[in-house]
Amino acid sequence: MTGIPGRTAVSDNLTAVPSPLVPPVELPAKVDELATAAARDLGWQGIVLPEMKLLGRRISLVAQLMPDAHAERICLGQAPEVDRATVATWVWPEFTGRVPAPAVRIVGALAVARHWRTGLINAVPFLRYCDAAMVLPMSVVITNDYLVNCLPRARAYGVGIASAAPGPEVRMDLPGRADRVPADVDATHRWLNELAYEQILAAA
Repeated sequence: MTGIPGRTAVSDNLTAVPSPLVPPVELPAKVDELATAAARDLGWQGIVLPEMKLLGRRISLVAQLMPDAHAERICLGQAPEVDRATVATWVWPEFTGRVPAPAVRIVGALAVARHWRTGLINAVPFLRYCDAAMVLPMSVVITNDYLVNCLPRARAYGVGIASAAPGPEVRMDLPGRADRVPADVDATHRWLNELAYEQILAAA
């Protein structure tokens, strides 16, 4: 390398040295398998729905069918309504008592991810509507980055953490916040309920 002060010249005979390749972190099982095992370990009662992209996040909802409300909707011919614009009108005061009753209760939201930052980003928005947790590979959970950066953030938000090993074997590493106060039902909450309702009926 030659040059004068203030300038740098690179000779033509230099060769680039490739940086060492770090193998990507892999999940020890399929997303749906890990979500089901995590819901069981968390004690969440309900049906674990297939992973969906909701609110721009990859998430697996855990929901319970409410038999009385479901039976009423069948009698009235009120199928799940998944058009978000339509559901947004259901919370208007003038529609009180004139819209379908929620037929499911969303118990929790699970974010299965290869890295804790991705899991946290996916899980946090759903804390407004239900409990939330993330499932991470064991290889991520044993790192210093996880201990120093992930645990304090997850604890502050109230997001639970489960570590996953092949099998799959899922173990709770951090319980979620038990004293979370649910927010009032809004248009997004009703829309999520309808999406979960549609998924439950499709799986029946």
